[in-house]
Amino acid sequence: MSPDARNPGSGAFDPDLWRQRVNGVLESWLPRDEPQASRLQRAMRYAVLGSGKRVRPLLVYITGDALGVAHEQLDGPAAAVECIHSYSLVHDDLPAMDDDDLRRGRPTCHIAFDEATAILAGDALQMLAVQVLADDAAMRVSPARRLQMISTLAAASGIAGMAGGQAMDLDAAGKFPDEPFLQRMHEMKTGALIRASVLLGALSAKNLSDADKNCLARYGACVGLAFQICDDILDQEGELEIIGKRPGQDQAHAKPNYPAVVGLQAAQQRADQLHREAISALDEFSGNPDGLTALSGYLLARDH
Repeated sequence: MSPDARNPGSGAFDPDLWRQRVNGVLESWLPRDEPQASRLQRAMRYAVLGSGKRVRPLLVYITGDALGVAHEQLDGPAAAVECIHSYSLVHDDLPAMDDDDLRRGRPTCHIAFDEATAILAGDALQMLAVQVLADDAAMRVSPARRLQMISTLAAASGIAGMAGGQAMDLDAAGKFPDEPFLQRMHEMKTGALIRASVLLGALSAKNLSDADKNCLARYGACVGLAFQICDDILDQEGELEIIGKRPGQDQAHAKPNYPAVVGLQAAQQRADQLHREAISALDEFSGNPDGLTALSGYLLARDH
């Protein structure tokens, strides 16, 4: 581990380091890998552990780091947001939703186990996220702040966030929505949890100013939409061996995405614009913006 990565507030950007850290934290909260583990317990581990990008925990860690928060105080929020993300993937992959059979380069949870177990694994992961935020003693935040973090994560996951966005996505299948509809859908289905990840990192800081919180909320909103536009582009241009899931699924299921609605070039330009807006949102940020700036560029340039 580099000296910069050890020092809170350094602005250090090392995605692999943060992934290793959150993987260890997730391992400690998930059911143990032991011979007597139930099918449900094994499904929970299968859904979470593996080759995920850990984008949302990265945002928690790098935001908190930029504000000088000790890394052990960020472990709980980082694990909680990844549990929510993993639960959403398990449910989104189900036949009643997106009906996908590959995720992160291996069979989806309902294929590896069965549909009922996958549903229960998602349910259990959702509640595990709440438990982590409620119980993790290392977070060292006030009860009021802990409740605010739970509320932030819940709002991003519910009808105004992921669940509502997924409902819009299902309703739009086979239709030709305009760009404002698509943007709103993406802001809810994907962007809300990414914005919440930034805010969880920020809320871990003891003396968070309203000005800094607003800067980071704008940054998170821009990064969240740009991330999903890049996902849309990868669905059209990506390769199975790299992206870990079958490309062309949006088209196969007649689901709208940015390249289909505005064209591939315009979609890339919109993602670039959002990256610039994300960086501009940090102009008045009092912390160290270097890691956040690097992360936005990293997410824009990714190939999976």
